[in-house]
Amino acid sequence: MDPIDTIDDATAAAAFRRLVHHLRHRTDAQNVDLMGLAGFCRNCLSDWVMEAGDLPKEAAREAIYGMPYAEWKATHQAEATPEQLQRMHESVAKNAH
Repeated sequence: MDPIDTIDDATAAAAFRRLVHHLRHRTDAQNVDLMGLAGFCRNCLSDWVMEAGDLPKEAAREAIYGMPYAEWKATHQAEATPEQLQRMHESVAKNAH
């Protein structure tokens, strides 16, 4: 059994909420950079919430971003550079699921 499967749901939920609050606070961490380093971003996280909870996409995004996605994007998202996009594409290619 994978050790992650031994974490009880309450602990996992608390850690998840802490991650979401951290990402909300760190608006300087652009999604394209998260994708370039880790192969996932806030949108991926909201998609996982949408799938796990059978939620509408916009409701899941608002749960992760703490505001409507369009508002967050207009307020915090910078234009991606060609270098950021290249790193993102290389990183996403490593995702094997």
